[in-house]
Amino acid sequence: MTRLIRFNKPYDVLPQFTDSGSQDSPRATLSKYIDCPGVYAAGRLDRDSEGLMLLTDNGRLQAWITDPKHKMDKTYWVQVEGIPDPDALKNLAEGVELKDGITRPAKVRLIPEPPGLWARTPPVRVRKTVPDSWIALTLREGRNRQVRRMTAAVGHPTLRLIRYSIGAWTLDGLAQGAWEDVEAPRVPGPPKPSQKPPRRPKPSAARPPKGDRPRRR
Repeated sequence: MTRLIRFNKPYDVLPQFTDSGSQDSPRATLSKYIDCPGVYAAGRLDRDSEGLMLLTDNGRLQAWITDPKHKMDKTYWVQVEGIPDPDALKNLAEGVELKDGITRPAKVRLIPEPPGLWARTPPVRVRKTVPDSWIALTLREGRNRQVRRMTAAVGHPTLRLIRYSIGAWTLDGLAQGAWEDVEAPRVPGPPKPSQKPPRRPKPSAARPPKGDRPRRR
């Protein structure tokens, strides 16, 4: 049976099971938290980001979750420097000009700090003279470090980034560093070719030329 795992990745953990970097200073990986041979991450989450990751042992399911054409919503809780005004929120929603092009339309709103949020280690560095705030940002694309680049482009650098949901899967009830098995969805396959022979078109009755039609009396 297909296995699907949801995991709440802590800060400073690589989104993979091995560290291919320097052997002198090994970094924390998924293997520190998950001991499940044969599962692989369905999508990435930067080392300096936290929150929801999905892992599976099914290649088709992995591809289905990560394929951009399925436009699976991903919602992030983002702590930013300053308090975005309506214009900044509108820019984030309508599209921000980045080096690799304008971002797709997104959903964005100011939110209070998420309730029950775990403390980050190390803690976020904030400036006493500059306020901070939280936004919920929902995207349907996944460019490299996109959320951080978007908030910086509108003048509100990201201080902390947590992925709350991927499609219908969320962090709800999942502690930091914890994981659990969830029910795997049925991945729709390509339509099967019909086994029935093709229908032959019905012969149409040939109408005589206009000049040869019998006249009514």
